[in-house]
Amino acid sequence: MKEEFLHFLWKYSLYDQDKLLDYEGNKITVIHPGLYNRDAGPDFFNARISIAGTLWAGNVEIHTRSSHFDMHGHQNDEAFDNVILHIVAENDRKVFNSKGEELLTAELSIDPSLHNRYISLVNNPFIIACQDEIRDFDTILFQHWLNSLVVERLQKKSEMILNIFSETGNDWEETFYRVLSRYFGFRVNTEPFEMLAMALPFRIIRKHADDRFQIESLLYGTSGMLQEGLFREAVTDQYYNDLIREYRILSCKYSIKPLHGWIWKFSRLRPSNFPTIRISQLAGMLSVTGGLFSRLLEVTEIKQLKELFEVDASTYWDDHFVFGTVKKGSPKKTGLQATDIFLVNAVIPLLFVYGKSRGPSEYSERALSFLDQIKPEQNSIINEWAAVGIKAESAHCTQALLQLRDQYCRKRRCLDCRIGYRLVSSGIQLKEQSELLLEP
Repeated sequence: MKEEFLHFLWKYSLYDQDKLLDYEGNKITVIHPGLYNRDAGPDFFNARISIAGTLWAGNVEIHTRSSHFDMHGHQNDEAFDNVILHIVAENDRKVFNSKGEELLTAELSIDPSLHNRYISLVNNPFIIACQDEIRDFDTILFQHWLNSLVVERLQKKSEMILNIFSETGNDWEETFYRVLSRYFGFRVNTEPFEMLAMALPFRIIRKHADDRFQIESLLYGTSGMLQEGLFREAVTDQYYNDLIREYRILSCKYSIKPLHGWIWKFSRLRPSNFPTIRISQLAGMLSVTGGLFSRLLEVTEIKQLKELFEVDASTYWDDHFVFGTVKKGSPKKTGLQATDIFLVNAVIPLLFVYGKSRGPSEYSERALSFLDQIKPEQNSIINEWAAVGIKAESAHCTQALLQLRDQYCRKRRCLDCRIGYRLVSSGIQLKEQSELLLEP
């Protein structure tokens, strides 16, 4: 039996409470199980119990066997001196803290059916372990869980954004520029776009916000795409040579060191996703006087938001995919699907973290509202959910399902999942029913 299962039983009082006894046969009444601790130290802090009319307050440690207390070295650790109760599945040895005081150890009386249901989930061969039961799960509780999951996912992304924010000297415009650039790579060129944004700071681009051609020359030149020999057919191309001349002037002015052009990947990409096209589209977005992030904060409607990030590559790319080679084509717009990817992965998370950390909460609420108005994402993971009967209605739902699958189902964290809780504890009530809607 795993300790995590015992933690679960203790946290939600899913054991025979009448059989929780001390050495003299006195009933141990649990007033509060304590606060679950996932870090170093006792498993539950600040628990409260009552034995024969005496109230005890302190920590609770849990092991499958009492002897594991010594096996883990807790008998020499002062952090465990305030343990008032040692909960185990099997009491096979007396244990003592660093002061030489014996710990009160009590065995949990467990309903075997609970453990059987738990084992059936964690040993299920499918990634979505509850795929046969989830479609019948309570709709309201499921929606509550999805709402929590999408916030959890945004908070995880917030960590990356706040790290960039710190690196940029607390500059939101620079932070947004870096985060947005990252997603222009569409996985294949994520790293080169990140490198480009770091090599060419937004403070330089901001000075040329009213001249798209200059921004393009800065981006193409710093990316290394204008280096000699990379596009041999472009030697006589007028637009290409104009970019080179402009970049020579600007790179000297700002002392910019270009990247190596070979870092960019073109193979196995649709031509419309070539980095040459994406860089021009990025330049279009950055050609905003006053800053793109400032404009973002002013937007209150999803239609306005999408218009802000739906841009065309410059007209040169209407009949080109790479420099110097003419191909019959059409205007290269970012497209609805690409725009939604930018919004879901870069724009909305940054708006969310801005509201949580610096700005009014209305920005975080607006971010969640925008997410609910974007069409559901299409990928293999969302298809997995659809196959088991869970159909996503918006990007808000797909982001929650991605979080559920990646952070809970795949890691078999069924006991931390509200669906898993219900399936394991079926027929047994929580000590406080409202706990079901709290952070697991």
